[in-house]
Amino acid sequence: MKLKKISAVMLVMALAVPTLTTVPSVAGHAAETTAQTEKDTKAEKETKAAESDSKADSKAAENAKTKTPKYIFLFIGDGMSYPQIQATADYLGTTESKGEIESKELSFMNFPVAGTAQTYDSTSFAPDSASTATSISTGNKTYSGTINMDTTMTKKFEAISEKLKKQKDFKVGVVTTVNLNHATPAAFYAHQASRNNYYDIAKELADSNFDYFAGGALLDPTGEKEDQKDAYKIAEEAGYKVIKTQEEAKKLKAEDGKALVIAEHLADADAMSYDLDAAKDELSLKDYVQKGIEVLDNDTGFFMMVEGGKIDWACHANDAGSAINDTEALSNSVEAAVEFYKKNPDDTLILVTGDHETGGLTIGYAGTDYDTYLTNLTNQKISYAKFDSDFVAKYKENKTDFKEVLKDIKANFGLMAKDDADATEDSKLVLTDYEYSRLEDAYKRTLETGTAKKDGMSQEEYILYGTYEPLSVTITHILNNKSGINFASYAHTGLPVPVYAQGAGQDKFEGYYDNTDIYKNLAQLTGVK
Repeated sequence: MKLKKISAVMLVMALAVPTLTTVPSVAGHAAETTAQTEKDTKAEKETKAAESDSKADSKAAENAKTKTPKYIFLFIGDGMSYPQIQATADYLGTTESKGEIESKELSFMNFPVAGTAQTYDSTSFAPDSASTATSISTGNKTYSGTINMDTTMTKKFEAISEKLKKQKDFKVGVVTTVNLNHATPAAFYAHQASRNNYYDIAKELADSNFDYFAGGALLDPTGEKEDQKDAYKIAEEAGYKVIKTQEEAKKLKAEDGKALVIAEHLADADAMSYDLDAAKDELSLKDYVQKGIEVLDNDTGFFMMVEGGKIDWACHANDAGSAINDTEALSNSVEAAVEFYKKNPDDTLILVTGDHETGGLTIGYAGTDYDTYLTNLTNQKISYAKFDSDFVAKYKENKTDFKEVLKDIKANFGLMAKDDADATEDSKLVLTDYEYSRLEDAYKRTLETGTAKKDGMSQEEYILYGTYEPLSVTITHILNNKSGINFASYAHTGLPVPVYAQGAGQDKFEGYYDNTDIYKNLAQLTGVK
């Protein structure tokens, strides 16, 4: 106890004794003072710069919350949800890294805001494009197959694009890779009890007074019975410049007035080509978006809806390779809007979403367990649709021997038989006996009956082939599975879809909400009634 007290006293005394230091010279003291002043000045400048940046960021963030967008881009990947986006990102990353597990962000994946929208309609939790596009464009639910009308088929809904045109004098553009009177584009200017009323939809296109249409050809331009006045003629009489060549499309200018641009190179169902099939000189979706910006840009404002429509078509057919390439094409088209945004950051809003998911796509397959081999998909050279038109049609006509068919399958999809000269033990593209048998059976079915309606098929046949060419869909199924990709359906599913946002009003699109809120947020931001 006594020792502890002495130690404590000594500690207090030690603390009380001033520390001896060497007195610095006058010159040294001056140098230290100058250095300290410079250090303080630098720190002060850095602090002020940081505060300035912070204020700028805060101002930009506040603008993003409250600013009224003057230029609005709405990109819709038809059938595109999280699986399509992630599969594309994973495919691009893996192929660029030559097989390493890498994922490459698509153009919109780094947008500052990402929300999620549920997609059900008045018919089903697995809705169609007409009803979901109606929800996005008007904020209302309706039956599958119905465009901008209520479930009684008596009340019409006005789309955000129509309101912006009438109330704000915005210029309006509609761009798609499928037919311009197909369900999704139609939901931004038409009102029909049935999405199949193509001729009536085409007439509404002409009556819309929108400024720019670009994409695939009109379906039933002279009516279902081909006895009506040509819809293109009706558009011309309504003041549209109808353009059907790339040369004319490239020359189009704002002063030319309203334009209806039809892609010169049309593919299946008179839609634009799948990106996988497109020739190098074909105008792409991005080209039509860039042209749209050129002709729509003005001081008042514009709204442009851009659809990657064939993502949906590819997923219906369970063609992962084509779906991935068209998703990438949509991502590329968003880049054009981003470039415009960089020049007009305070006035531009870019939204990227899907209307629903198609095919039940997933990354992973029972046959590959925890492994994926996405580089296998680089061996796919054409879409299922082009394989049908360029090869299967001839097989049916000539009753081509299956051994010869295998050569075309190898050339266009990379799949090969065990006895092929290029087959090796470590190849991921060599057909197993089970897969070979599936292909051979599918080819026999193709030669016998080809595609068929669901009602005329057994349950087993429908699950195997859907209503597609048995050979073609079996090829894509096998290639998908060998890559570690699988589909659950030939129809739509009930998965929610992402909503990516950048620009004025972006924060309104955060969270988990209904797809009708996309319209409601746009209406609130722009002040339309």
